Amino acid sequence: MSGTATTLDDSILATAPGSSSPRSSSKAVRWTAKAGFALIDQGLVSGSNFVVSIVLARWLTPVEYGGFALVFAVFLLLSMAYQCLLLEPMAIFGVGEYRARLRGYLKTLLGVHGIISGAILLALAMAAAVAHARGNAGGLPSALAGIGVAAPCILLFWLARRACYLNAQSSIAAAGAILYCVSMMSGLWVVHLFRALSAFSAFLIMGLSGLLTAMVLFLLLNGSIAGGDSAPSARDTWRCHWGYGAWALGGAIASWIPAYIYYPLLGGFAGLSTVGSFKALMNLAAPVTQLQAAFSMLLIPYAARRFQQRGTDSVIGLGALLTWCGLGCAIVYWLAIAGFQHSIFHALYDGRYPEVAPLIPLAALGSIFWAATFGFSTALRAMERPRLIFVAFAVASAVSLLAGIPATRAFGLMGAIWGVNVSDLSAFLLLMIAVARIKRQGDARPSGPAVPASYQSLSGVTHSS
Repeated sequence: MSGTATTLDDSILATAPGSSSPRSSSKAVRWTAKAGFALIDQGLVSGSNFVVSIVLARWLTPVEYGGFALVFAVFLLLSMAYQCLLLEPMAIFGVGEYRARLRGYLKTLLGVHGIISGAILLALAMAAAVAHARGNAGGLPSALAGIGVAAPCILLFWLARRACYLNAQSSIAAAGAILYCVSMMSGLWVVHLFRALSAFSAFLIMGLSGLLTAMVLFLLLNGSIAGGDSAPSARDTWRCHWGYGAWALGGAIASWIPAYIYYPLLGGFAGLSTVGSFKALMNLAAPVTQLQAAFSMLLIPYAARRFQQRGTDSVIGLGALLTWCGLGCAIVYWLAIAGFQHSIFHALYDGRYPEVAPLIPLAALGSIFWAATFGFSTALRAMERPRLIFVAFAVASAVSLLAGIPATRAFGLMGAIWGVNVSDLSAFLLLMIAVARIKRQGDARPSGPAVPASYQSLSGVTHSS
């Protein structure tokens, strides 16, 4: 559940590279330390989820792993809505409008979390009941039941992580990430030793690890949370969050479709074992997208500051540089993978899914283009143009579905991979066209209400595990 990019607190960004204000060496050291803790936090949480995907592919049957992958894709869609409507606005309003009563604001958010979590639990419980009633669903009903129980706990952990950054406590967030990683890996290993590992037990362990870590984080934060206990109403808070997060939600859904819609499509056309093979292949793209998510924490605020100080051309130049860096790093990574593809698959999956290894070059094509979108999407966010990102992802999703659905029906796994590739290529070209149009228009600022520059869609999540 890579699911969350972390936004640094304004007090950290005030001393970030690129700031025009004088900075002492001590401030630079503090910023470097806080940024380092933020990267550790993101890296451990994302890395642990990546490792979980690998070990489950080794320890579960292909059908069970396919059920896990399909349900996890559904969870990511639900978590994107949570991220856009609760966590991202919290990063803005927690250090802005509600800073003076932060403690009360967090209490209100906990209540909103309870309402959202209850709705998610109910929806997933109904889905599990329907899957069970249909019969012949493999491990799908139990996987749905497992994520239904685990989702509220995992999302509470994400809420606690984001609360750490409101007070610039990235070191506490990093400590929580260590606890989450250790507890989840230990739990999976113990359950595996007792031969009780399944999609249900895996999700349950993830949920318990998230709940334990969230409780510890809130206890550690309790003494350092600033502001009074006066809580804003849930209605006013939700109105503010919806006004901020609506565009982010649209962009998140549009970015989820081409990457994860093929899990249920493959399940319907080819069975859960093929879904497991697809997940095993796409796991290899996770390091690329997780690296983007980690760097986005630092580069998006820096690009936004650069836009305010130097204008459009400077940010577009930075976006082009990041595009070439993304392309280069992704090409080098996939060349290394392709050179040892059979050995890597055997080492990661203990000899399972050998039929998927020859498809690595095909999957690499889309991942490379997706890595290239990072530069232009960073520039557009910095220039406060989230609508253009939404439009690009929405059109790319439509193109992907038009080509990918018949291809998946006809060619199975290979057709699904081509559906993802078409989307990645389309998104890259559309973002490049959007940036080129802005450059031709000159240094004009966007009209209408500005979206805060720290807005981040979940593009770093779409191809991750």
